[in-house]
Amino acid sequence: MYENKLDSFLESLKSRPYFFDGGLRFECRRCGACCTGEPGVVSVDENEITQIAAFIEVPRPVLVERCLYLLKTSYAIKETDDGRCIFFENGCAIYPVRPVQCRTWPFWFQNMRSLYAWKGVAARCPGIGKGHLYSKEAILECIGASYPVYETLMREVLR
Repeated sequence: MYENKLDSFLESLKSRPYFFDGGLRFECRRCGACCTGEPGVVSVDENEITQIAAFIEVPRPVLVERCLYLLKTSYAIKETDDGRCIFFENGCAIYPVRPVQCRTWPFWFQNMRSLYAWKGVAARCPGIGKGHLYSKEAILECIGASYPVYETLMREVLR
């Protein structure tokens, strides 16, 4: 039921005009601007946990114990004391299997709500305005893919 409601919501967004109707350019520079500095929460689902464990070749329970922390009902990736994701050291160590939250950056719901929000993100991310031109449809797909993460974080962290 949730999938249908989300699909319906996303479908309704396609016909609206946005500041990104002509698309936006973005190319991940793997610079770590979004992985370091200010603390954040990178949520991971069960499938992502399994994929990361397999990729770094550690047993899943070891990954959970050493690299993740429990939110209310899900997990997030640990950070160092200075706010750096523990998987970022001169680049992302899990880039091929990074969580959906990382894969859909910077096209998150909260970043795409307004041109003002987008400009704020662009000031911190050197990959924005460079590289591949993402169409409105591709951006909306990223928003749709990352929206459940947004909801999880709102429910488990901010409330």
